[in-house]
Amino acid sequence: MIRLTFSLTYFLISIIIFVIEILIATVFSNIFFVRAYLGDVIVVMLLFTLVKSFLIIKNNHILILGIFLFSCLVEWAQYFHIAEKMGLPPGSIMYVIVGNSFSWIDIACYAAGCLLLFLLVPKK
Repeated sequence: MIRLTFSLTYFLISIIIFVIEILIATVFSNIFFVRAYLGDVIVVMLLFTLVKSFLIIKNNHILILGIFLFSCLVEWAQYFHIAEKMGLPPGSIMYVIVGNSFSWIDIACYAAGCLLLFLLVPKK
């Protein structure tokens, strides 16, 4: 069962992770490993905490699996250059969020982030 809620704790964690993502995209953009891989590992954690900020979901592991599948769907959409097809201007915030280049390595990074979540959060 899924119910609406507001968790200040998860919301604050989401803000912290979001700031880290911004720092990765701007300040640490010159460090290839951080920009190319760590950001993708952390983004699934951001999605997890954001969902937990507003929804009560009993089974965290099902949520993590759903986030992984969602991330793969977004990555697959990038294969078809969905940002261009949506008419998003290159370099815009939405263009960057949606992305426009498919990578199997990104999917591996999402899997690594979800695996970390599986290890860090209890099932219920």
